[in-house]
Amino acid sequence: MSRIKTFNLPDLGEGLTEGEILSWLVKVGDVIELNQPIVEVETAKAAVEIPAKWAGRVQTIHHPEGTTVEVGAPIIAIDTDPDAGPLDAPDAPSTTGQPAGDLPTPSAAALAAVELAPAEGMVEPGLIGGPAPGGRTAVLVGYGPRTTAAKRRPRKGDVPAQAVAAPAATPAAPAPAPAPAPAVNGQGGAAAGGLVLAKPPVRKLAKDLGVDLGTLTGSGPLGSITREDVQRAAAGAAVEPAPVTAATPTAASFGADREQRIPVKGVRKLTAENMSRSAFTAPHVTEFLTVDMTRAMKALERLRDRREWRDVRVSPLLLVAKAVLLAVKRHPMVNSTWAGDEIVVKEYVNLGIAAATERGLIVPNIKDAGRLTLRELADAMTDLVQTAKSGRTSPADMSGGTLTITNVGVFGVDTGTPILPPGESAILAFGAVREMPWVHKGKVRPRQVTTLGLSFDHRIIDGELGSKFLRDIGDFLADPEAALLAWT
Repeated sequence: MSRIKTFNLPDLGEGLTEGEILSWLVKVGDVIELNQPIVEVETAKAAVEIPAKWAGRVQTIHHPEGTTVEVGAPIIAIDTDPDAGPLDAPDAPSTTGQPAGDLPTPSAAALAAVELAPAEGMVEPGLIGGPAPGGRTAVLVGYGPRTTAAKRRPRKGDVPAQAVAAPAATPAAPAPAPAPAPAVNGQGGAAAGGLVLAKPPVRKLAKDLGVDLGTLTGSGPLGSITREDVQRAAAGAAVEPAPVTAATPTAASFGADREQRIPVKGVRKLTAENMSRSAFTAPHVTEFLTVDMTRAMKALERLRDRREWRDVRVSPLLLVAKAVLLAVKRHPMVNSTWAGDEIVVKEYVNLGIAAATERGLIVPNIKDAGRLTLRELADAMTDLVQTAKSGRTSPADMSGGTLTITNVGVFGVDTGTPILPPGESAILAFGAVREMPWVHKGKVRPRQVTTLGLSFDHRIIDGELGSKFLRDIGDFLADPEAALLAWT
């Protein structure tokens, strides 16, 4: 039985098919224990740490940080018997037929001049950042030492660039000859195999200007094609490289230089897909209600003053959540799902709280929130928010929601028209609580006022039901203590 075990990206559940490697928690050569966290992976729902299936020494890391990996693809190899002595052969051969640790180190000039990307179908084995024999740095053909942020995987339609590896100045042992670099003069900008050396912004500029990169002679290092080469070709000038002292940028070059392109992936990609599907599937209706929350805010102050509540995070959102849960008991049809030929009414409330994080919008939910006391609800909400902000929300915590609250008031917004999370029939937007002039007992007085926005699925909830549900939430927030006595 082989002592080298290859660990594949496991099925992370909830129908997820891929994950992005955020950070490696181990490096090549580390001795690890069973179930020790080895890598942090971001899925479309959350960032999770994956533990090791075996104890041993890390032999190979197959993908750098920032790479998106399909479920089932190998990510790391572990030597499960490191005390048995050196291995007869490396776990994974390099693309040149020799161990990755013996690859020649590219020169700094070559790395600075050409932005490397793996060619179409190129295998990506080897060590990432691990030490190699002779003190040299282990390098991946097609990558080189990782000196910048990881790039996205090549997509269909991209023009791959061929990696160029220059031999070390004083190699400790004979190394295979590197692929020949393209000639600066007379051979155009194409490398061996007809591939073109050009950075992605240059390729984008050439595409915008309708310039065929394969017809150009590169004036950059290693014969790479520069922005000036493309601009001269577009202007009809000679394509032979010549010093350019003051090139006049075109409108296209300004656009390319001053645009930021952010890959849509992970949480943001899933959110976009869900919101698009929900917006064009469920017929949304949104109603608004402005509420005087002065009594509710005073009730919160009295609650904070109680000894047993002094270590608890108490916010207006807590009362809004309680109001929603009590209103659901009075109108259970609101907590339901449209299932095509039937409506599924839930007898439990998995209350979602929308949270803005660095990775995008997520909606974790409190399971069976209707059974919790006010204190238990406060603790659950505090834990939910802290976990979301730290990026540790699990996929299970974001699944199975039945009704959602989005607190747009924390951004100073009065309210909004929220889009339903898929599978839910209602979502409440809670706006900022502001001191405003309000008619109270026949006189205009400064009062604490907020505006609620309720979006609902009109296939399930008609105008009467939606209005009564929203009105009950407003009545609770206008006088929570009276509502608790009357409703419970």
